[in-house]
Amino acid sequence: MTEIRGTADGSTLDLLRTRRSVPPMLLDGPGPTAEDLDRWLGIAARVPDHGKLSPWRFLVIEGEARERAGAIIERIFLADFPEADEKRRAQERQRLAHAPVVVGVVSRAGPHVKIPEWEQVLSAGAVCMNLVVAANAAGYATAWLTEWFAYDRRVLDALGLDPAERIAGFIHIGRAKEVPSDRPRPDLSQIVTRL
Repeated sequence: MTEIRGTADGSTLDLLRTRRSVPPMLLDGPGPTAEDLDRWLGIAARVPDHGKLSPWRFLVIEGEARERAGAIIERIFLADFPEADEKRRAQERQRLAHAPVVVGVVSRAGPHVKIPEWEQVLSAGAVCMNLVVAANAAGYATAWLTEWFAYDRRVLDALGLDPAERIAGFIHIGRAKEVPSDRPRPDLSQIVTRL
């Protein structure tokens, strides 16, 4: 039987208790090494996965790929809003360019004879959270975002997603230039019901 261990000093619990997102525009380099990122992706993939379907995959966007992806986003935005000024165009172009690395978690959830699609979607969400926690535990800051382009089929097609695939989240990873103050968290008395 495999022993399941936690950390005796509570560092995992402290990390989970204090974790917070840092907006991408407050993220900077240096980014993680390829070895670090591969290790975190392996950790991210260790999630509940009913049926062992791996109903998710990773789209790593780093280096010049961030600008290429940004050009796609800008082009599709301008197709709908051709009157956009240069400031707005730059905002769209830089959506994935602030952090040194952005990982798109692609959900491949779909109909299955035994595994409900909802469970597959939840598994992709768990992948996003595992990746956030792994990067934070290594001293990096993260933001898990989607934004409008994660739901635009034209962008997804241009990024190479299959027609049935969707984005569960873009995980922006970098070093925090500054950490914003924490936001109010839910009052447990308002969200917990005990039967």
